[in-house]
Amino acid sequence: MVLHPADPLTSLAHGIGAQHDLPISPFYAFAGAFAALFVSFLALGLLWSTSRFRGERSGLALPAALQRVADAPTTRTALRALGLAAAAAVLLHLLLGPDDPAHNPAPGAVYVLLWVGLVPASLLLGPVWRLLNPLRTLHRLLSRALRRGGPGRALPARLGQWPAAAGLFGFTWLELVAPDPASTTTLLIALAGYATAQLLLAARFGERWFDDGDAFEAYSTLLARLSPLGRRSDGRLVLRNPFHGLDATPERPGLVATVCVLLGSTAYDGFSDNPSWINAIQTSPLGRIPTATLGLLGSIALVATLFCLCAAATRLVSGPHPGPLTAFAHSLVPIALGYLIAHYFSLLVAEGPRTVSMALGTDNAPEPVPPLGPGGLAALQVIAVVTGHVLGVVAAHDRSVRLFPPAKAVAGQLPLLALMITYTVGGLSLLLN
Repeated sequence: MVLHPADPLTSLAHGIGAQHDLPISPFYAFAGAFAALFVSFLALGLLWSTSRFRGERSGLALPAALQRVADAPTTRTALRALGLAAAAAVLLHLLLGPDDPAHNPAPGAVYVLLWVGLVPASLLLGPVWRLLNPLRTLHRLLSRALRRGGPGRALPARLGQWPAAAGLFGFTWLELVAPDPASTTTLLIALAGYATAQLLLAARFGERWFDDGDAFEAYSTLLARLSPLGRRSDGRLVLRNPFHGLDATPERPGLVATVCVLLGSTAYDGFSDNPSWINAIQTSPLGRIPTATLGLLGSIALVATLFCLCAAATRLVSGPHPGPLTAFAHSLVPIALGYLIAHYFSLLVAEGPRTVSMALGTDNAPEPVPPLGPGGLAALQVIAVVTGHVLGVVAAHDRSVRLFPPAKAVAGQLPLLALMITYTVGGLSLLLN
């Protein structure tokens, strides 16, 4: 296994520390993945003939006392204050700290604790960024100070989550393409521009702008669909089968784009360490930044094109449906989650504690070390990718038997199975090569 040097600048400039030549046989990895997908597909086709997921109508209600604590104004105010204080600390470190990620926790706070840390936080606790979001809190404070608490203008329905998809692309471009993403100047300009745009749009459209317009809220909410904690349609806090939460994902414009940005950018992150791509960037007549940008866009476009072709084939086999793209977009969420775990687990475990240690003022912050041995890391990555695809197959099957006649429901999933196999081959190839 060849690791990037344990220099935080190297890790953060790319986004993660990558692993190559992992000690696992590609034959066994691909064979196991194909077996898992085919067995799950056949079992679902034979044993799962009616839809079992009930979306927001499901869940075991938690004790009323626990819900009162979770919904108490004091709890919510404390979380908003925590988010605002953390944002202020990051800003102070960017303004006053050294321009060196080895001694400044701000880059790690953005690229590790925020971007990667939101994955486990949202999976365990639900859409936590909605309460922690400092921009939402600032908007509330400014609205009260200016006495502008109205709902704002109505958001166009066709806008949906497209702003969040654009914001996620912008962040991944900053992390994976920008020439010096860990620089305090780069981060200050990026964060100031993003915050200004978000606050101006919230002033125009009201606080509900953040639901779909803020990239990190949309990101956290999407991953929280797989959380065992959720809200029923009656507002009760419940424990639920994560598939029920996934099934409740709203079919909105921009949902496909948001998930494809997550998948495509993670795939590009894995491919960007390939020697052939590095050589192509270095020798491209367009220059490094334009070439890398085209590579990132191409990766996202490839993921989206394959999904669109799959949706068209499903409609052709199973019959007409008004929205085949959004109807099955939720099945891509566990796949994106699997890729995020496979690519970013080592970064969170190694760099997360180091970033916290620096933020607390510890001078001798520990150097990041691999959290698992080569074999353990390889197994985790393969399991995460394969499990994500199997969960995607389950989610797509349940939606298919709900939407289409029984005679066509299973046949209509063949394009989806082909898509899952294609994504699996691509994901495992990036990990193992």
